[in-house]
Formats: sequence, structure tokens, C-alpha cells
Amino acid sequence: MNLELEVFRNLFVAIAEEMGIVLRRTAFSPNIKERRDYSCAVYDAQAETVAMGDHMPVHLGAMPASVREVLRATSLRPGDLVILNDPFRGGTHLPDITTVSGVFVEDDPQPAYYLATRAHHSDVGGISPGSMPLATEIYQEGLRIPPVRLLSDGQLNEDVMQLLLANVRTPEERRGDLGAQIAAHRIGEQRLAEVTAKYGRRAVAAQMTALKDYAERVMRARLLEIPDGHYEFEDFMDDDGISDQPVRIHCRLAVCGSGCTVDYSHSSPQVRGGINANRAVTVSATMYCFRCLIREDVPYNAGLMRPIEVITRPGTVVDALPPAAVAAGNVETSQRIVDTLLGALHHAIPGLIPAASSGTMNNLTFGGRDPRRGEAFAYYETIAGGTGAPPAADGVDAVHTHMTNSLNTPVEALEYLFPVRVRRYALRRGSGGRGRFRGGDGIVREIEFLTDADVTIVSDRRKTRPYGLQGGEPGQPGRNLLNGRELPSKVRITVRSGDRLRIETPGGGGYGKG
Repeated sequence: MNLELEVFRNLFVAIAEEMGIVLRRTAFSPNIKERRDYSCAVYDAQAETVAMGDHMPVHLGAMPASVREVLRATSLRPGDLVILNDPFRGGTHLPDITTVSGVFVEDDPQPAYYLATRAHHSDVGGISPGSMPLATEIYQEGLRIPPVRLLSDGQLNEDVMQLLLANVRTPEERRGDLGAQIAAHRIGEQRLAEVTAKYGRRAVAAQMTALKDYAERVMRARLLEIPDGHYEFEDFMDDDGISDQPVRIHCRLAVCGSGCTVDYSHSSPQVRGGINANRAVTVSATMYCFRCLIREDVPYNAGLMRPIEVITRPGTVVDALPPAAVAAGNVETSQRIVDTLLGALHHAIPGLIPAASSGTMNNLTFGGRDPRRGEAFAYYETIAGGTGAPPAADGVDAVHTHMTNSLNTPVEALEYLFPVRVRRYALRRGSGGRGRFRGGDGIVREIEFLTDADVTIVSDRRKTRPYGLQGGEPGQPGRNLLNGRELPSKVRITVRSGDRLRIETPGGGGYGKG
């Protein structure tokens, strides 16, 4: 990469990162403010990704589909901001609300660039607090938003806002988080206008194109290093939360020269429970895996996917059709898609791919009425696990892996904001798989409820185990327990004041014979 291109690359990434900083610092909910469950990105005039912040992989690879859906549905004007969360129109799952705006320069009525943010809102309605229910159709999961203008000509559409707030359990928190997303757009628009004023629109557009072309060249060069051939792998979800039957994720990778095809069409048909993923999530997981193959700090943009064809079959668990329930497809099935594609890549380039990481985001939601404040509360978090051991080192303990890039909520924030007490927060020693290099350990998180609450757990790798490689042993499966009684991997329960919920997360797989 030449010096000028590197300068522009850092300019565009800095804009996305600054958008994220504004979003985080002005948000109301701990899920965004503390856990950083959000993403921001910059797009060119063709609505192709130019730059992303160092945010959530599952968001970033899927967000371009939302931008395209907005442009199909409406014509953006200066001051407009469109929101949507519909998983069948480019969204991932209903709690992830996406905002899209155009950036206008030089009195041109057409946008020169686009900006998007995606933030996981702690409640968007549905049958259980936190909007991650054990649903059998999307209508049970919460408020479904097609592309609609939240801002028109810079003014808030209060009727749209009131419609949203009337359908959620924590309306003031939702208003605050949506306001934070609006603020992120404002800083992004300002920074892009400054860059354009300094360098000129034509130069900026040329550099955006050059960055995408550079990313494509780097990806093609990496694919040329992988032997031509066909490679297959499959893995399984524990169940869908409704049936106890395992759900198959199958990948067939075909590499030919500087291009490849990734075919998931032999995965299980879509299921009744909410682990169905839409195609945008599957593409996002695929993009993440191939980005991980590149050693240098290549721009994470649309050029990376040009050499890669993703094949899915509509109506399967990796390309679900309405009215499928999809809340867990984004968080759980995306992780198994990664495990499966990395398994196929291990056959292609043995000695370079790590063993499986924990393979679940260990989603916990709960809500009720806080006796201290006399108002409703709803909380959502994902809980870390262990990474799979790479070929020459131990795995890492207690981190969020692959499609999530979030943090655990600090104990102090959790206890201050909600009627709970954290009784234990520790490494789960020995949960990583043994081998020449051991897998990372998961964690133990035990919460005592100080009031009655409605709780939902959406997790996986409680029956199946994160695989080891080259003779390494698999990681230990996770466990969910209420007052010492084991719970299923996906469950909705009512807890009473004094009850203790304990979540033990999986460790990563080991690598090599010990």
C-alpha cells in the first residue's frame, strides 16, 4: 500500500472509530456503554463498505445489506436518518437497530457517501424481557421495523419515535440509545465533509475505490497460497430450544486459483426455534473467517469479498425465510458457521487454523420491576469463554471470541443498575481442552436475584464440545444452573428473590497431542 492510500485508509477508519466513541459515550444502556455492543461503518457512493470501526464482526459484515435495503425503499435527503431492524431486509435480529444516513457535499442532491450504525438495544418488545425469547416465529421476538425515517430534514419524526417507544419495556433507555446513534451520524457526517473540503470529492472517491481494489488484491494473493481443491466440514448446534434434536451446519469449500466458493446449502432446513440465521449473517461470518487468514492489517471493506462466492439455500438454518424466529441465529448460529468454515480451512491449510473456541455467546437476558426505583428494567449480556488453542500457543482465557467483540458488563455497573448481586465471577479452571497447547478456559458467572424476574438463556455447546485439532482434546461443554439444578442450553424461567443463576461457559479446544 502506498503512503497516500495508507493516509486515506486511516482517515476513513478514524471516522468510523470516532462515530463509535460518540455512540458509546452518549448511550444510556450498559449493553452499549459498558459492553460496546455496537458497530459503525463508512460507505461510498455505491453503498459499498469503505471502512469499519474495530467493532462487532457479526454486525459489520451484515450491515451493507441494510444500507442496500434502505436505498431500495427510499431516497435519502440531507438531514434524513432511516432506521430498520427487519432481519429479512438486511438486519440480523430485532434487538439490533440499524441507522443509515447519506452525506451530501457540493450541493449535489445525491449522497456522496453513506454512514451506518448498528446497536443492540436491550429490549425491543416481544414475549420476554430483553427480546431474545424462545420464539417459534419472528412476531413473538419484538417490534419489527422496516426502513422508516426517524429524522426528516434534520427534524425528529416524533410520531415514529412514539410508535417505537410504545412497544418496548424501557422506553427512556431506548430513546437515549437512539439519540446516541443519531449523534454518531452527526460526527461522521462532519468528519467526511471536512475530508472532502480538504482533498476534494473526486480525490476522496478515487481513494475509496483504490482501497477496495487493494483489499481485493490482498485477498486474491492469500487465496493463491491455499491449494486448489474441495474441502468439507460439518458441526452441530445442540438444538433449537424447541426440539432436542441437533442442527447441522455444513460447509463445502472449493478453492480455485485466486477465487473460492463457500457452499452451505447442505445445512439443516430452518427450524421452529430461534437459531435460524439469515443470509446476511452467514455472509458476515464467512467474511470474518477469510479476513482472519490475512496476516497484514488489510482494510476491512467490500473488496475482501469480491473473490469469494457464498452459496446458501433459502429455507435453511443459514438462509432462513419469514416468518422464522431468528433471535439466536445472529449470536449462536453465526459462531457455529465460523467453527464449520474454519474446520474446512484446516483441511486446506493444516497447521495454520486454531482449534474451536467456545462457540457460543452465552446470551443472558432478564427483566422485571425494580423495587428500588419502581420502574421496569430489562438487561442483556453475552458472557465470555475460552479461545481455541492456535498451532503454537495456548488459548486465551475468558474472552469474547469470533463474531462477538464485546465485553462483559463490570460487576459494579451490573449491581448498581439492576436488582442483582454477582456472587461469583471467576475463571472456570480446566475447561480448556488438553493438548500440546491447551485451549483457553471459560468463566463462571453466578448472579443472585434481589427481586422476582423473567430470565431467558440462549446458549450452545452444552451438549456438543468445541473441537480440538491435530490430536488436541475438545473443550469442556458449558453448564447453566439455577440453585444447583441444571438447566437446558436454551430456556426461559421465572426466578424469585434469592435465587442464584450460575453460568459456566465452555473452554476452547486443545491443539496437538499432549
